[in-house]
Amino acid sequence: MSNFKDREKAHEKKFVMDAELQFKTDARRNKLLAIWVAELMGKTGKEVDEYVVEVIVSDLEEEGDDDVFRKVKQDLISVGAELSDADLRSRMDVLMTEAVSQIKAEAEA
Repeated sequence: MSNFKDREKAHEKKFVMDAELQFKTDARRNKLLAIWVAELMGKTGKEVDEYVVEVIVSDLEEEGDDDVFRKVKQDLISVGAELSDADLRSRMDVLMTEAVSQIKAEAEA
Protein backbone atom coordinates (compact mmCIF):
# COMPACT_ATOMS: atom_id res chain seq x y z
CA MET A 1 0.00 0.00 0.00
CA SER A 2 2.84 2.36 0.78
CA ASN A 3 4.33 1.93 -2.71
CA PHE A 4 1.01 2.83 -4.30
CA LYS A 5 0.68 6.00 -2.20
CA ASP A 6 4.29 6.93 -2.95
CA ARG A 7 3.70 6.54 -6.69
CA GLU A 8 0.46 8.50 -6.45
CA LYS A 9 2.25 11.35 -4.66
CA ALA A 10 5.05 11.29 -7.24
CA HIS A 11 2.52 11.53 -10.09
CA GLU A 12 0.71 14.39 -8.38
CA LYS A 13 4.01 16.21 -7.84
CA LYS A 14 4.98 15.73 -11.49
CA PHE A 15 1.57 17.02 -12.63
CA VAL A 16 1.99 20.16 -10.52
CA MET A 17 5.52 20.71 -11.79
CA ASP A 18 4.45 20.22 -15.42
CA ALA A 19 1.55 22.66 -15.00
CA GLU A 20 3.86 25.23 -13.40
CA LEU A 21 6.39 24.82 -16.22
CA GLN A 22 3.66 25.28 -18.84
CA PHE A 23 2.42 28.43 -17.10
CA LYS A 24 5.95 29.86 -16.97
CA THR A 25 6.67 29.11 -20.62
CA ASP A 26 3.32 30.54 -21.74
CA ALA A 27 3.92 33.71 -19.74
CA ARG A 28 7.47 34.03 -21.10
CA ARG A 29 6.30 33.52 -24.68
CA ASN A 30 3.58 36.12 -24.14
CA LYS A 31 6.15 38.57 -22.77
CA LEU A 32 8.43 38.04 -25.76
CA LEU A 33 5.46 38.37 -28.12
CA ALA A 34 4.29 41.56 -26.42
CA ILE A 35 7.74 43.13 -26.71
CA TRP A 36 7.88 42.26 -30.40
CA VAL A 37 4.34 43.54 -31.10
CA ALA A 38 4.94 46.69 -29.05
CA GLU A 39 7.95 47.42 -31.25
CA LEU A 40 5.82 46.96 -34.38
CA MET A 41 3.28 49.34 -32.88
CA GLY A 42 5.93 51.98 -32.15
CA LYS A 43 5.71 51.71 -28.36
CA THR A 44 8.74 52.59 -26.25
CA GLY A 45 9.82 52.62 -22.62
CA LYS A 46 7.04 52.35 -20.11
CA GLU A 47 4.47 51.77 -22.87
CA VAL A 48 6.20 48.48 -23.67
CA ASP A 49 6.11 47.37 -20.04
CA GLU A 50 2.41 48.21 -19.79
CA TYR A 51 1.69 46.37 -23.02
CA VAL A 52 3.51 43.28 -21.76
CA VAL A 53 1.17 43.20 -18.77
CA GLU A 54 -1.88 43.63 -21.03
CA VAL A 55 -0.86 40.69 -23.21
CA ILE A 56 -0.04 38.41 -20.28
CA VAL A 57 -3.38 39.22 -18.64
CA SER A 58 -5.21 38.58 -21.92
CA ASP A 59 -4.04 34.97 -21.77
CA LEU A 60 -6.18 34.40 -18.68
CA GLU A 61 -9.44 34.83 -20.61
CA GLU A 62 -9.66 31.28 -21.99
CA GLU A 63 -7.72 28.06 -22.55
CA GLY A 64 -5.17 28.05 -25.33
CA ASP A 65 -3.53 30.79 -27.33
CA ASP A 66 -6.53 32.22 -29.19
CA ASP A 67 -7.16 34.95 -26.63
CA VAL A 68 -3.59 36.23 -26.94
CA PHE A 69 -3.66 35.89 -30.72
CA ARG A 70 -6.89 37.91 -30.99
CA LYS A 71 -5.57 40.65 -28.71
CA VAL A 72 -2.29 41.22 -30.50
CA LYS A 73 -3.90 40.84 -33.94
CA GLN A 74 -6.52 43.47 -33.08
CA ASP A 75 -3.86 45.76 -31.62
CA LEU A 76 -1.79 45.47 -34.78
CA ILE A 77 -4.84 46.19 -36.94
CA SER A 78 -5.66 49.25 -34.81
CA VAL A 79 -2.31 50.85 -35.69
CA GLY A 80 -2.42 49.83 -39.33
CA ALA A 81 0.30 47.18 -39.08
CA GLU A 82 -0.29 44.41 -41.60
CA LEU A 83 0.63 40.90 -40.53
CA SER A 84 -1.05 37.75 -41.77
CA ASP A 85 -2.60 35.31 -39.33
CA ALA A 86 -0.11 32.67 -40.48
CA ASP A 87 2.85 34.96 -39.87
CA LEU A 88 1.60 35.90 -36.41
CA ARG A 89 0.98 32.25 -35.46
CA SER A 90 4.41 31.33 -36.81
CA ARG A 91 6.04 34.06 -34.72
CA MET A 92 4.15 32.81 -31.65
CA ASP A 93 5.54 29.31 -32.28
CA VAL A 94 9.09 30.61 -32.67
CA LEU A 95 8.78 32.62 -29.48
CA MET A 96 7.41 29.59 -27.60
CA THR A 97 10.52 27.66 -28.60
CA GLU A 98 12.65 30.56 -27.39
CA ALA A 99 10.69 30.75 -24.13
CA VAL A 100 11.21 27.03 -23.48
CA SER A 101 14.95 27.41 -24.11
CA GLN A 102 15.17 30.38 -21.75
CA ILE A 103 13.24 28.62 -18.97
CA LYS A 104 15.40 25.49 -19.31
CA ALA A 105 18.60 27.55 -19.25
CA GLU A 106 17.45 29.35 -16.11
CA ALA A 107 16.61 26.05 -14.43
CA GLU A 108 20.07 24.67 -15.20
CA ALA A 109 21.86 27.78 -13.93
